[in-house]
Amino acid sequence: MEIVQQLVTLRARPRGFHLITADIEDGLSAIGHWRAGICQVFIQHTSAALTLNENADPTVRIDFETYFNKAVPENEPDYRHDYEGPDDMPAHIKSSLLGASVTIPIRNGRLALGTWQGIYLCEHRNRGGSRRLIITAWGN
Repeated sequence: MEIVQQLVTLRARPRGFHLITADIEDGLSAIGHWRAGICQVFIQHTSAALTLNENADPTVRIDFETYFNKAVPENEPDYRHDYEGPDDMPAHIKSSLLGASVTIPIRNGRLALGTWQGIYLCEHRNRGGSRRLIITAWGN
Protein backbone atom coordinates (compact mmCIF):
# COMPACT_ATOMS: atom_id res chain seq x y z
CA MET A 1 0.00 0.00 0.00
CA GLU A 2 1.31 3.42 -0.99
CA ILE A 3 0.07 6.79 0.23
CA VAL A 4 0.52 10.02 -1.72
CA GLN A 5 -0.43 13.45 -0.43
CA GLN A 6 -0.18 16.63 -2.44
CA LEU A 7 -1.08 20.25 -1.70
CA VAL A 8 -2.53 21.98 -4.77
CA THR A 9 -3.20 25.70 -4.89
CA LEU A 10 -5.88 26.65 -7.39
CA ARG A 11 -5.71 30.06 -9.06
CA ALA A 12 -8.42 32.53 -8.08
CA ARG A 13 -11.63 32.02 -10.01
CA PRO A 14 -14.80 34.11 -10.17
CA ARG A 15 -17.87 33.14 -8.25
CA GLY A 16 -19.47 30.05 -9.77
CA PHE A 17 -18.93 26.36 -10.41
CA HIS A 18 -15.63 25.45 -12.11
CA LEU A 19 -14.32 22.13 -13.42
CA ILE A 20 -11.00 21.35 -11.73
CA THR A 21 -10.61 17.67 -12.65
CA ALA A 22 -7.43 18.37 -14.63
CA ASP A 23 -5.91 20.26 -11.66
CA ILE A 24 -6.55 17.21 -9.46
CA GLU A 25 -5.16 14.75 -12.00
CA ASP A 26 -2.01 16.88 -12.40
CA GLY A 27 -1.39 16.43 -8.66
CA LEU A 28 -1.67 12.64 -8.94
CA SER A 29 1.11 11.65 -11.33
CA ALA A 30 2.47 9.18 -8.75
CA ILE A 31 -0.54 6.83 -9.04
CA GLY A 32 0.00 5.83 -12.67
CA HIS A 33 1.12 2.29 -11.75
CA TRP A 34 -1.63 1.59 -9.19
CA ARG A 35 -4.26 -1.05 -9.98
CA ALA A 36 -6.71 0.13 -7.33
CA GLY A 37 -7.04 2.81 -4.70
CA ILE A 38 -8.97 5.72 -3.25
CA CYS A 39 -8.48 9.45 -3.68
CA GLN A 40 -9.83 12.07 -1.33
CA VAL A 41 -9.78 15.74 -2.28
CA PHE A 42 -10.28 18.20 0.60
CA ILE A 43 -10.66 21.98 0.34
CA GLN A 44 -9.17 24.04 3.19
CA HIS A 45 -11.76 26.81 3.07
CA THR A 46 -15.18 27.47 4.61
CA SER A 47 -16.62 29.60 1.82
CA ALA A 48 -15.96 27.27 -1.13
CA ALA A 49 -16.84 23.62 -1.66
CA LEU A 50 -16.26 20.58 -3.84
CA THR A 51 -18.72 18.37 -5.67
CA LEU A 52 -18.92 15.82 -8.50
CA ASN A 53 -21.30 16.36 -11.38
CA GLU A 54 -21.84 16.83 -15.13
CA ASN A 55 -18.60 17.67 -16.92
CA ALA A 56 -19.77 18.25 -20.51
CA ASP A 57 -22.53 20.86 -20.65
CA PRO A 58 -21.51 24.23 -19.13
CA THR A 59 -25.16 25.20 -18.59
CA VAL A 60 -25.24 22.72 -15.70
CA ARG A 61 -22.70 24.88 -13.85
CA ILE A 62 -24.76 28.02 -14.58
CA ASP A 63 -27.91 26.30 -13.29
CA PHE A 64 -26.10 25.24 -10.09
CA GLU A 65 -25.12 28.86 -9.43
CA THR A 66 -28.69 30.03 -10.12
CA TYR A 67 -30.18 27.42 -7.79
CA PHE A 68 -27.83 28.12 -4.88
CA ASN A 69 -28.28 31.90 -5.19
CA LYS A 70 -32.06 31.46 -4.95
CA ALA A 71 -31.88 28.89 -2.14
CA VAL A 72 -29.39 30.92 -0.07
CA PRO A 73 -29.88 34.60 -0.91
CA GLU A 74 -27.56 37.44 -0.02
CA ASN A 75 -28.64 40.41 2.11
CA GLU A 76 -30.82 38.20 4.32
CA PRO A 77 -31.67 40.49 7.27
CA ASP A 78 -31.52 37.60 9.76
CA TYR A 79 -27.83 36.79 9.05
CA ARG A 80 -25.52 38.14 11.73
CA HIS A 81 -22.20 37.04 10.20
CA ASP A 82 -21.55 39.61 7.48
CA TYR A 83 -18.10 40.91 8.41
CA GLU A 84 -16.75 40.38 4.90
CA GLY A 85 -19.80 41.54 2.95
CA PRO A 86 -23.20 40.28 1.82
CA ASP A 87 -21.75 37.11 0.23
CA ASP A 88 -20.02 36.07 3.48
CA MET A 89 -22.65 34.05 5.37
CA PRO A 90 -24.36 32.71 2.22
CA ALA A 91 -20.96 31.36 1.13
CA HIS A 92 -20.57 29.47 4.42
CA ILE A 93 -24.07 27.98 4.16
CA LYS A 94 -23.57 26.92 0.53
CA SER A 95 -20.23 25.36 1.43
CA SER A 96 -21.84 23.37 4.25
CA LEU A 97 -24.61 22.14 1.95
CA LEU A 98 -22.15 20.87 -0.67
CA GLY A 99 -19.24 19.73 1.51
CA ALA A 100 -15.51 20.12 1.85
CA SER A 101 -14.38 16.88 0.22
CA VAL A 102 -15.01 14.32 -2.49
CA THR A 103 -13.82 10.70 -2.63
CA ILE A 104 -13.13 8.98 -5.94
CA PRO A 105 -11.98 5.42 -6.62
CA ILE A 106 -8.71 4.87 -8.47
CA ARG A 107 -8.65 2.15 -11.11
CA ASN A 108 -5.74 1.26 -13.39
CA GLY A 109 -3.76 4.37 -12.47
CA ARG A 110 -6.55 6.88 -13.05
CA LEU A 111 -9.48 8.44 -11.25
CA ALA A 112 -12.46 6.16 -11.94
CA LEU A 113 -14.91 8.94 -12.75
CA GLY A 114 -18.03 8.19 -14.75
CA THR A 115 -18.24 9.23 -18.39
CA TRP A 116 -19.99 12.52 -17.61
CA GLN A 117 -18.48 13.25 -14.19
CA GLY A 118 -16.09 16.01 -13.26
CA ILE A 119 -14.84 17.56 -10.04
CA TYR A 120 -16.07 21.09 -9.39
CA LEU A 121 -14.69 23.89 -7.31
CA CYS A 122 -17.81 25.64 -6.02
CA GLU A 123 -16.66 29.21 -5.47
CA HIS A 124 -19.24 31.03 -3.39
CA ARG A 125 -17.44 34.34 -2.84
CA ASN A 126 -17.30 37.27 -5.24
CA ARG A 127 -13.56 37.49 -4.56
CA GLY A 128 -12.57 34.21 -2.95
CA GLY A 129 -8.95 34.28 -4.04
CA SER A 130 -6.76 31.26 -4.54
CA ARG A 131 -7.95 28.01 -2.94
CA ARG A 132 -5.90 25.23 -1.35
CA LEU A 133 -6.69 21.55 -1.80
CA ILE A 134 -5.13 18.57 -0.08
CA ILE A 135 -5.22 15.52 -2.31
CA THR A 136 -4.61 12.24 -0.52
CA ALA A 137 -4.52 8.93 -2.37
CA TRP A 138 -3.76 5.44 -1.18
CA GLY A 139 -3.57 2.31 -3.24
CA ASN A 140 -1.40 -0.32 -4.88
